[in-house]
Amino acid sequence: MEYKIRTDLAIETREIYKTAQKIDDEIPGVETTIDDTETDMLITKVKVTTKEAEEAMGKPQGTYVTIEAPKLKEENEELNEKVAKKLAEIIREMGHLVKDDTVFVVGLGNWDVTADALGPKVISDVEITRHLLEYMPQYVVPGTRPVCAISPGVLGTTGIETGEIIKGIVEKIRPNLIIAIDALASRKMERVSTTIQISDTGITPGSGIGNKRNAINQETLGVPVIAIGVPTVVDAATIANDALDLMITKLKEEQNVLGDTLEKIENEDKYQYIKEVLNPGELNYIVTPSEIDGIITNISQILADGINMAVND
Repeated sequence: MEYKIRTDLAIETREIYKTAQKIDDEIPGVETTIDDTETDMLITKVKVTTKEAEEAMGKPQGTYVTIEAPKLKEENEELNEKVAKKLAEIIREMGHLVKDDTVFVVGLGNWDVTADALGPKVISDVEITRHLLEYMPQYVVPGTRPVCAISPGVLGTTGIETGEIIKGIVEKIRPNLIIAIDALASRKMERVSTTIQISDTGITPGSGIGNKRNAINQETLGVPVIAIGVPTVVDAATIANDALDLMITKLKEEQNVLGDTLEKIENEDKYQYIKEVLNPGELNYIVTPSEIDGIITNISQILADGINMAVND
């Protein structure tokens, strides 16, 4: 079915599933609210409330909040600050932090791969305070919570599962909340770098490129985990599939027989044919914008600012 197309965004999974199943109303077991009161950003909250909905969407039960701001690509300072404040508001609402709670921020990803460097980049701008509160409390502003952070790298460079590293640290420092940041995959190019997903369900490192590792969530770590992700890549087969759909539509408008013939191909078969062409020998091609360096720099600063505002009163 079409909903098997790769995406890490709950809003896209919902859209794809509804289209594939020809559902006009809401998916049973899913609650969705949309806030479009802001002119330059759209906030969508998707709650997966039942086991049946979890299995249908392939998303764990929990809450997924998405901030969509198309003009983020323009690197507008005023909009960046606005999005960071909204992100902070959502983190505070999900995190339920109380005074003196320790926050552990984890930047997932690979420093050496730009499209996957979002997590490590965010960590470099997060305000780290745990050591200051322990050794120099007189210099810390009242209301500051203990914040610590790590960028654990990836299995290919450390030889250690990311989940194992994080679990060892959690057992030692016993944080009250974990905030994990990672790069995601979208099924639409227009959502790359303009969309932020925040969820209370944790995260699975590497899922965006089809290389899933051990999950980082409350079940595995015993600590609430807020996952923050931004799509930085799109599956090449997805782009080709969308291009073919557009071509079919145009051909049909021109009453072209080829368009009618192509339309009869099942969506899943069409996507599979494209994957076979683009992914010979089980290789996987992922597409990212040519401006990815600037995108990562801009969006990582927004995420860091949002986290800093959220964890400090």
